Amino acid sequence: MSHEHPLPEALLAELATFDTPTICNALEVIDPAYRYHGFNTEPLRCIYPDLPPIVGYARTGTIRAVQPTRWSDAKQKEVRLKWYEYVDEGGPRPSIVVLQDLDGDRAGFGSFWGEVNSHVHRGLGARGVITNGSIRDIPQNASNFQMLAGSVMPSHAHVHVVDVGVPVSIAGMAVQPGDLLHADQHGAVVIPPEYAAQISAVVAKLTAKEQVVIHAAKQPGFNWQVLKQAFQKSADIH
Repeated sequence: MSHEHPLPEALLAELATFDTPTICNALEVIDPAYRYHGFNTEPLRCIYPDLPPIVGYARTGTIRAVQPTRWSDAKQKEVRLKWYEYVDEGGPRPSIVVLQDLDGDRAGFGSFWGEVNSHVHRGLGARGVITNGSIRDIPQNASNFQMLAGSVMPSHAHVHVVDVGVPVSIAGMAVQPGDLLHADQHGAVVIPPEYAAQISAVVAKLTAKEQVVIHAAKQPGFNWQVLKQAFQKSADIH
């Protein structure tokens, strides 16, 4: 996604009216290859499931927490400030932070995410975070800031930023800096910008087809024969 050509705000707002499974369904119709990639394929824990879907441009980075960094204190501060500068100015807003924990089987050992960083990142334009690492401070975190994480842990341990603005992989989902993302309590998906404007019309058709079957299932006397007829009626919707 080019930083110079963000999508219209009205389109982003429209995409946020759909849940993430619906976005996945639409992308599969537009491009069947999206049955196999573009979304998380391993579980992520949604910390605030009651929040509405979020849409934004990826700010990507990597962290570690098990071992302390070998950098000097000055270098650590420099990298941390570089990260915050990137979140603030590294592309169009709104953003979604996508932070990969590089500690392998021990990912989440120390949490980057808590009360302070949730408020800081929300203030810098982020709608939420997607990470295979951990989060903490659940009651104190910034409001209206979604968190999809690998785990919940109590300590920050030796957590530190490693790289800024690099390709990452979270729970089987590959994300490039600047990718358009959609996320909610179910997980997350990358939306190719060239498909974004098609999604609403595809969703309308899919919803119409589904409603024929759902309506039939709610009627008295519903059986497999009625279901067969409903399937046919649904298939006739183009």
